[in-house]
Amino acid sequence: MDVSKYQGLGNDFLLFDLRAGSPGGAGAAEPDLVRRLCDRRFGLGGDGVILALPPESGGDLRMRIFNADGSEAEMCGNGIRCLARFLADRDGEGPGRRWAVETAAGTMRPELEEDGQVRVDMGAPFLIPETVPTTLPTGPAGLPQGELEAGGQRWAVAAAGMGNPHVVVPVAELAALDLEAIGAELEAHPAFPARTNVHLVQVLAPGHLRLRVWERGAGVTLACGTGACATLVACHLLGLSDRQARLDLPGGPLWIAWDETSGHVFMTGPAEPVVHGRLAGPLDQAVEGWLAPESTGGGAQPATAVEAAPAPSSSATAEPIDCATACTQGCQRPDACPSAEARARVAALLEGRSLDDLVQLANDSLESRLLGRRPDGTRLGA
Repeated sequence: MDVSKYQGLGNDFLLFDLRAGSPGGAGAAEPDLVRRLCDRRFGLGGDGVILALPPESGGDLRMRIFNADGSEAEMCGNGIRCLARFLADRDGEGPGRRWAVETAAGTMRPELEEDGQVRVDMGAPFLIPETVPTTLPTGPAGLPQGELEAGGQRWAVAAAGMGNPHVVVPVAELAALDLEAIGAELEAHPAFPARTNVHLVQVLAPGHLRLRVWERGAGVTLACGTGACATLVACHLLGLSDRQARLDLPGGPLWIAWDETSGHVFMTGPAEPVVHGRLAGPLDQAVEGWLAPESTGGGAQPATAVEAAPAPSSSATAEPIDCATACTQGCQRPDACPSAEARARVAALLEGRSLDDLVQLANDSLESRLLGRRPDGTRLGA
C-alpha cells in the first residue's frame, strides 16, 4: 500500500489515496491500526492519518482524518492543506487548482497558491454553544464565554467551533505556562461534551498573535489550522485583534482572515512532503483492508489512485511473499514465482560470459556513472 507523509508547520500526517474505492465502504479505519501507524517508534509516526476517499455529496473527494490516539476528527486545518498538496503532487496539478473536499464539518475548498502555499476557505465559525459544542453560555462578546479551572488556576476562556470544538485562553505570557497540564484538563472538561482543542494565545499586536496548541486526541502539537482560525475569531470578538492577523505557532506562521462580507474564515499556510513510500509487513496487510471494491458508478478514476492488485493464480496464496526470506529452502511458488522474471534476466546476462567479462562490465558501469556527474554531484544534462 502506498503511503505519503506530509507536514504543515510541523503538524505531520500519513496520507492514503483511496479514491478508487467504492463511495459507500472505503476507509473503515480501526483505532488500534491508526495508533500503530502514528507510533513514532513502532510505526511511521504522525499526528494523524488522512484518507482521501471517493465523494458522496458532489465534491471532488471526501476526507476522513484520525487523530494519533485513533479517534476520528471532524476537520483539521493543517491536515486539509497537506491533503491539497498531496493531491496536487499525485495528480500533477499546479497553482490555481481548487478542490471541493467533503468533510464531517462540511465542504472545504483548499486552493494551491503561486508561492506553493495553500489557501483554504474554512467556512463560517460556529458561535452558538450547542454547535461548538459546549455548555458555556453565550457571553457579552457574542460567543460562548466563562471561567474554567485547569492546572490549579481559573481562566477566562472563550469557545468557537470550526466544525470541531476549540477553547481559546488569552494569557499575558506564554512561556511560563504548563501547557500539558492546562491542555489535558481543559480537553476533557465537562463543559465540552465532545472534548475540545485547547489554545493559549498571547496578543503581541492587533495584527499579530502568538499561539500554543494542545490538540484533542494528539496532545501538544506544533500547529493547528482550525485552532488558529477559531483563535482569530475569538480574539476579534473579544476586542483583542483585527479581523485578519498573523498567528505564530511553534511550527511557524499562519495567516488568518475573517471576511466581513461572507462571514467565512480563510487560512493560508504551507504544506510540504516528507516522504513517499510503501508499507511493509503486518502494517501493509492491515492497511490493505481499507481498500473497498472498486466503484461501479460513473466518473473516471484518478490516474494515480491505488489500484487493486490482479487476482493471484490458483497455485498462489493471497498473502504477499518475500522470496529472499521465504524461499531459502526452495521456491514456495514454483507455478507462479514472483521473482521468476528477474531470475531469468540474470541467467541471460550470465550465460556465455566469463568472470573477467562480468568484472569489466561492472567497472565500465561505475566509470560511466562517475563521468556522467558534475563535481557537485548533479548529473550532466540535468
